Amino acid sequence: MSLLFDESLKSIEFLFKYVGIYLDRTIPNTAEHIIKFRSLYIISFLWLNTDVIGEILWIIQGALYGKSLTELTYIVPCTTYCLLANMKSLSLLLNDDKVKQLFKQLRNMENNIDIGDDLVEKIVAEEKTYLKAVIKALNVINALTLILFDVCPLLLIGLEYKKSGQLELVLPFLIVYPFNPYDIKYWPFVYVHQILSAYMVVTMVAGTDCLFYTCCTSICTQFRLLQNDMESIIPERNFDENVFWEKFKNLAVRHEGIMQFALGDIVFMLSFLSFLLMSLMQIYLLCFYGDKIMTSSMEVSNAVYNSKWYTVNAKAAKHLYVVQMR
Repeated sequence: MSLLFDESLKSIEFLFKYVGIYLDRTIPNTAEHIIKFRSLYIISFLWLNTDVIGEILWIIQGALYGKSLTELTYIVPCTTYCLLANMKSLSLLLNDDKVKQLFKQLRNMENNIDIGDDLVEKIVAEEKTYLKAVIKALNVINALTLILFDVCPLLLIGLEYKKSGQLELVLPFLIVYPFNPYDIKYWPFVYVHQILSAYMVVTMVAGTDCLFYTCCTSICTQFRLLQNDMESIIPERNFDENVFWEKFKNLAVRHEGIMQFALGDIVFMLSFLSFLLMSLMQIYLLCFYGDKIMTSSMEVSNAVYNSKWYTVNAKAAKHLYVVQMR
């Protein structure tokens, strides 16, 4: 039974489900299955990028026809964020096999942990609580962002009508269309289209970021559990060298496995989950989790020092020292 990863994955799968991305489902590479499981993503991709193309055209036209820098920079962040959502979602799909392998490795590490130990359960519970708080905070921030983008144009329309008595239609985003989007015949449909596009962008970005934080938390949990086992590797009395070497070998293999995973697969995750993040909250969390992994790794060294290394022979102490330096 997985301790952390599966439970956390379930809490973020809904972010992907409604844009047609299935994280934990193997999809055969046949036309039938691709149409069945990828059609929603293809529709979402086309839906979103019709607006992205319109935004880019608006920027180009604005630059050519003398729009001010303020007007141009109003839409550029939105366009960049849309491109970021595209890159993140496409990376998940194009690297589907690597993502599945990543999940498998995380589950294998967790399934090898003794879940009957009280301290183990406490460590896992602490990491779960913190991860849930982070994901919940991000969901709240993203929901508020969507509401503000969606409601502000309606408020502006209402204020202008109250002030001047004229109905001046406004849209959330500045986009070029092959028709007049401010015509009352088209405005409601364009408005809904832009709202759904904004939802897709936020979902794609937030979902991949939450997946990244989940993987980081799982790795940090493994480091903390390793610290616990390393500190208790030498008993208070009745030291048995054969038992020590057996425990030491197992812990060394675990340590090496976590290090390889953290320095290998997590770099792959970072490369497509944290490219061009657009908000200070996301940047802060990326730095925080990077530091958290580093700190957790360093604490393994402290765990060796906190063990009763001074009670063993020189050979055993030397090997413990190697792990401490590693």
